[in-house]
Amino acid sequence: MTSRTAMARKDKAPQKSAETADPDAERWAAVLARDRSADGAFFFSVKSTGVYCRPSCPSRRAKRENVAFHATPAAAEAAGFRPCKRCRPDEMSLVARRAEIIAAACRALEDGSDVPNLDELAKASGLSRFHFHRIFKEIVGVTTKEYALAHRRKAVRKELQRSTSVTEAIYDAGFNSSARFYANASESLGMSPKTFRRGGKNEVLTFAYGRSSLGDILVAASAKGIAAILIGDGREQLIADLEAIFPHAERVAGDRQFEKIVSDVVGLVEHPQQPVDLPLDIRGTAFQQRVWKALRDIPLGATATYTEIADRVGRPKAARAVARACATNPLAIAVPCHRVVRADGSLAGYRWGVERKSMLIAREAGSAKKPKPRG
Repeated sequence: MTSRTAMARKDKAPQKSAETADPDAERWAAVLARDRSADGAFFFSVKSTGVYCRPSCPSRRAKRENVAFHATPAAAEAAGFRPCKRCRPDEMSLVARRAEIIAAACRALEDGSDVPNLDELAKASGLSRFHFHRIFKEIVGVTTKEYALAHRRKAVRKELQRSTSVTEAIYDAGFNSSARFYANASESLGMSPKTFRRGGKNEVLTFAYGRSSLGDILVAASAKGIAAILIGDGREQLIADLEAIFPHAERVAGDRQFEKIVSDVVGLVEHPQQPVDLPLDIRGTAFQQRVWKALRDIPLGATATYTEIADRVGRPKAARAVARACATNPLAIAVPCHRVVRADGSLAGYRWGVERKSMLIAREAGSAKKPKPRG
């Protein structure tokens, strides 16, 4: 009995090793799953039928021993196989065709001052108005009108920093009238065009440095409130960061009274459970401000994902835009972008370093469990 068992195990071992050693195991798994994301990466042929297919082909699956893999349709045809009539592997995939159509539409929306309407875009794509609109929004995440407006707003922000006048910047960005831009200027920039363009010109910022367990801290405030809280490993780096945000502002060293504000900011870092009411001068686009408001609503000791924040600001497909808003947040700690994590709970990038982000999350999690101080 023992001898038979040993022989059975011996017989099974080589078979298991051969399956594990299959160099095409991942590709075969993609074929079994009909994985559309693998389309174009490779093609597979079936010896018993003489055809070759895409990984996502809906045809009945062949036996593994009859399947071979090819890098291109040409390679499969050179091996004597003909294209499948169901998945048409010798033609552009549906995903690729849609991507090409939408890319062409985006270029049309970005070029020139006369934005094509939905009917014109649909006609150029060869699709119905309804079908084109659905695919565009599915792939891009916004409507054609929203995309065109967002592109011009982005261009205006860029032009305002280098043009000699606001009007020139508006027209250079593709708006065919200043009225169209000014109708949504506050939503586009989060402030007036002239204020945005000045980059802090004729504005006085009081600033001072502090020291925390996370490193050096620079706090800068306008007449409205704290406009920047920056963290770093040296004062030269911090002042350079401040200059990049407010290139034309006049900077004045803070007095002892202002140092009390810096001390309160350091207190946010070291003792996050202690409430500190800081007046903030939050500047950014309307979208950035919505994101930053959502970040401030995340409770102490809790985290949220980029997708969750996108849902909260009414842009469920804008997770990447949320990540960019977090990366440009100038108010560390006060606007807690460190509380945003990936969908799997892991830590993504942080403007002031992932290690600091990890320390803040751990510290806040511990503080949230402690009873709040009375009085």
